[in-house]
Amino acid sequence: MEKVEWYIFASLGTYFLISCILFSKFTREQREPYMDEIFHVPQVQKYCEGRFNEWDPMITTLPGLYLVSVGIVKSLVWLAGWSGKVVCSTGMLRFINLLFSSGNLYLIYLILCKLHQTDKTASTSRRILSALALSSFPVLYFFTFLYYTDAGSTFFTLSAYLMCLYGSHKISGLLGFCAVMFRQTNIIWVVFCAGVLIAQKLTEAWKTKLTKKREDKVSTSTEASITEIKKVTQFMVEYILSTSNVKILICLTWPYVMLLVGFLVFIVFNGGIVVGDRSSHEACLNFPQLFYFFSFTLAFSIFHSLSYQKIVNFIQSLKKHPIFFLSLTALSLFLVWKFTYVHKYLLADNRHYPFYVWKKIFQKHRLVPFILVPGYIFAAWSFVDSLKSKSLFWNLMFCVCLVAAIVPQKLLEFRYYILPYLIYRLNIQVPSVFRLVLELGLYTIVNALTFYLFLNRTFLWPDSKEVQRFMW
Repeated sequence: MEKVEWYIFASLGTYFLISCILFSKFTREQREPYMDEIFHVPQVQKYCEGRFNEWDPMITTLPGLYLVSVGIVKSLVWLAGWSGKVVCSTGMLRFINLLFSSGNLYLIYLILCKLHQTDKTASTSRRILSALALSSFPVLYFFTFLYYTDAGSTFFTLSAYLMCLYGSHKISGLLGFCAVMFRQTNIIWVVFCAGVLIAQKLTEAWKTKLTKKREDKVSTSTEASITEIKKVTQFMVEYILSTSNVKILICLTWPYVMLLVGFLVFIVFNGGIVVGDRSSHEACLNFPQLFYFFSFTLAFSIFHSLSYQKIVNFIQSLKKHPIFFLSLTALSLFLVWKFTYVHKYLLADNRHYPFYVWKKIFQKHRLVPFILVPGYIFAAWSFVDSLKSKSLFWNLMFCVCLVAAIVPQKLLEFRYYILPYLIYRLNIQVPSVFRLVLELGLYTIVNALTFYLFLNRTFLWPDSKEVQRFMW
C-alpha cells in the first residue's frame, strides 16, 4: 500500500472509530425513535416485514432510505443469521447512516483530488484535512446518529457529482436517481451536474470566440465588468438559439435530461413534489433564505472567508462600485420587507436551534432584519469572491441551482444548506494547513457542544412526559 493510501485509510479508520464511540453513547441515551424518526423507523420496519404496500402519509420523501436499509438488513440476515427484528431495530438502522458518513469522507477526498488536481499547493495532507473537516461539518455530522435521510442523501449526491467530474455521466445519472429517491430536492443538484458540463462547453466556446476576435483579454472569471457581462449575455443567447449547439448539449447531458424529464412526469402525476402531507411543505418565494445561507456559510467557513485582506478588498469594491452596492442594498431591503416568511414550525418547536436564532435575533426588534442587510451583502460578496477561481458560467449555474434549492423553502432549516455548502466549500481553493486545522477545531467544538446539549440538557414540555432534546 502506498503512503498516500495509508494516510487516507488511517484517517478513515480513525474517523469511523470515533464515530462508533459517539454512536454508542448516543444510542444508549436515546434508544427510542426521536423527532422525525417516529415516522422513518416504523415505515422501514414495515418494509423489513415485507409490507411494501403500506405508507405513512406523514412522510414527505421518497422511500430511497428505506429500500437501501432493507437491502442491507436482508444481507445481514442472510450472511450472519441474525433475525430481521434485531437488525431492523432503531440502533441498527441508525448505524447505516454511520456507514454513509464514512463513505462521505472518502467521496469528499476524491472530489477534492479531482477538482484540485492541477493545484500544486493542494498537498495530500491538506486534502485529507479538508475531507476530515467537511465530513465532520456539524449540521451533517449530527444527523449521522439519527435515522434521517441526510447522510444517505449527501452520499448519493456527492457520488453523482464525482462521477460527473470523471465523465461517467450514465453512472452519474443513475446515482442521481438514487439521490432523488432519498430527497426530491436533490434533482436540483442532478441538474447542477448537467450545468457543470454546459458551463464547460460555454467557457470553451466563449474563449474560442474571443480568440478569433483577437481580443487581448480572455475573461471568464467572476470579476468581469458590466460591459463584459453584457457581451457574455449576448453570447449565451446566441449559443442557446443555435440548434447545433443545443443538440451537442443534449447529447452530452442526456442522462441528466432523462432523469429531469422523468421527475417532471412524477410531479405531474403526483400533483406536486411532496409525496405525503403537504400542509407543512408549501413552496413560496422566500428570498431572504439566500441571506440566511450566505451568513451561515460565512460563519462555518470563517477561517477561509474572512481575513483582513478580504475586508480591505470589500471596502475597495464598495468605493469602486458605489451605485451597484447601493442598488443591491435597496433591493435586499425590499426583499426582506416583502418576502420574509415565517413557518409555523419555526415559532412552535423550541427543540431546534433556528427557533432560538429567530427568537433571540430576528424577533428582538422589527427593524433587526433590515439592520442585518449590510452584513448579508458582505457575506454574499465574500461567497462570490471565494469562488472567483471558477468560470463565470460555472458560477451562474451554481447560483441558479442555489436559488432553486433554498428560496422556495418557507422553513428556516439548516439541513437545507448542507449540500450547497459542501459544493461551495469543495470548489474554493484548498486552504492552508493552519486554516484547515482551525476549521476542524471549530467544527469539533460545535459538534461537542451540540452533542452535550442533546445528551445532557434535556427538558420536558408541560403537556408531555416525553424527554425533549435540543438539536439542529
